Amino acid sequence: MKTETGAAEPVFILAIETSCDETSVAVVKDGSKVLSNIISSQIETHRAFGGVVPEVASRKHVEVITLVIEEALSTAGITPQELTAVAVTQGPGLVGALLVGVVAAKSLALAWGKPLIGTHHIAGHIYANRLVKELQYPNMTLVVSGGHTELVLMEREGEFKIIGRTRDDAVGEAYDKVARALGFPYPGGPHVDRLAREAQEAFPLPRVWLEPGSYDFSFSGLKSAVLNAVNQSRMKGLEPDVAGIARGFQESVVEVLVEKAVRAVRECGARQLLLCGGVAANKGLREALTRRCTAEGIELIVPPPVYCTDNAAMIGAAAYVKWKHEGGIPLDMVADPGFSLEKWSVSAY
Repeated sequence: MKTETGAAEPVFILAIETSCDETSVAVVKDGSKVLSNIISSQIETHRAFGGVVPEVASRKHVEVITLVIEEALSTAGITPQELTAVAVTQGPGLVGALLVGVVAAKSLALAWGKPLIGTHHIAGHIYANRLVKELQYPNMTLVVSGGHTELVLMEREGEFKIIGRTRDDAVGEAYDKVARALGFPYPGGPHVDRLAREAQEAFPLPRVWLEPGSYDFSFSGLKSAVLNAVNQSRMKGLEPDVAGIARGFQESVVEVLVEKAVRAVRECGARQLLLCGGVAANKGLREALTRRCTAEGIELIVPPPVYCTDNAAMIGAAAYVKWKHEGGIPLDMVADPGFSLEKWSVSAY
């Protein structure tokens, strides 16, 4: 839609993210300018259980969702009447947590008379990079999070093709399990990252490359190797070299991720490499990928940490792409914990 002067009217999207243990609401302008991005974390609640408890997560979302929506609008200085659409994470995620966001978004869309945009959680992580810099196509994304480890090719805007994925544990899941074995609380990833960078030497651990030419990943064997190292030390009456094991684990993970991502960029002719997901906040991975891409002459885009972990601004960025190509969807949309990224691709092509 254009104004009387012929200029395109700005698109203001209220986005809601409740796929796991963060309740987040944001207002995003034209898919790239964040006017507000409010995040209510549940980490302290779930730390006592050593991980996310789905039922507890759902109840916490219910407790704060209304307050977070109000704060997002207030911070953005936007009224409901000025909004273009309401977006929400449709999946994947914990079904109970997703339902809280979906019901809230449907209610607002109906009450305010605004279109509804169901959004894919991983598409959100990928388009968090557009909050940093304009994307060029084709591009390649390395998705690294608690539930996903994937290489995703985008030949055109909003079109996703998964060329590689984990066959067992996601990298974030592996970090948390290794951290628990080393005696660190949930979430364990930051503890392993910190200790790995402080260690003098790395404990030797295997690299899992799988078949020649494969873009897939596997971390369960590496996780088992860490557990064996810890158990063997304790059976001998010795304290495990926690720092060395953390460094060995991180170097193994990072080397495989970096090498496969760079090879994917070269073989697919991508113009940019994007990094996204909660593990994208890992300093060891960011530094190694930056060094390698600089040496290879590859343009790397990495969001700041606030846009790596779950947040609603990224959902607003992805929803804008869907809105441009397809508009809104019916209010009978349902939460889908197994939502397919490739099927969410825009249909304009």
